Amino acid sequence: MNKSNDKIKTETEKDSKALSLYRPYGWRGQIGLICPSTNTSIEPEFHLLAPKGVAIHVARAFQDGAQEPKLYRQIAKNVKLASQDLKSARVDVITFGCTSCSYFVPADELRKTMTEFSEAPAILTTDAVVEAFKTIGASRIALATPRTDFVNKRECEWFEEQGFNVVSVKGLQMGKTALERANIGRIPPEATFRLAMAVNHPSAEAIFISCTNLPSLSVISRLENELNKPVITSNQATFWRALRVMGSNINISGFGTLLEKF
Repeated sequence: MNKSNDKIKTETEKDSKALSLYRPYGWRGQIGLICPSTNTSIEPEFHLLAPKGVAIHVARAFQDGAQEPKLYRQIAKNVKLASQDLKSARVDVITFGCTSCSYFVPADELRKTMTEFSEAPAILTTDAVVEAFKTIGASRIALATPRTDFVNKRECEWFEEQGFNVVSVKGLQMGKTALERANIGRIPPEATFRLAMAVNHPSAEAIFISCTNLPSLSVISRLENELNKPVITSNQATFWRALRVMGSNINISGFGTLLEKF
């Protein structure tokens, strides 16, 4: 009887090891995505970008209240629980899809929390955007954003601290309240297109459309054709970086130079 039980146990362990390599939907890799609770754009845009074999698993970090520094501390605090939730999905990489949080909360703190509680490599949207600009060779950028000057001023300072030159900036002055932040996700892509066209500057080597809740994926290629320069968006860059950190070098067409060539 004991020998029979031992045999069953051994066979079960072997099966488990084999099954650990099997993923019906995430055989290329599984991306964990943390997004602020009011964000309704980054998740569908990740799914639009995902090639066959890449699975997206999402957790939300609750946020509410007026736009001020403590709002971003609130989001950062809730990143811990979201990271723990994604650990149970056994993701290969964990991303935090919030551009502005990194301007008010130390990036090292966010990465440490994400990695510690998910046991996966951590990527912030700002990490991905910086890596994207370095990869395409752009140091002078035009910044298009839906945010208020409260965020935009700090964003420009942050990019300067990273060694970039923001040659022009234009914001839609949205986001003072939770409802306004949610409504950023309802901005028509045509408005995003016009915002990016308006912020373009002759000395800009690339356009950055900032904010993970701003619908922008559908206008990237059209903007690049019109402006004859690369266009980077928060969601596009975050997804691109997640693929590369997972070890996937697959290129994706239709969503800009970054994903098509790099």
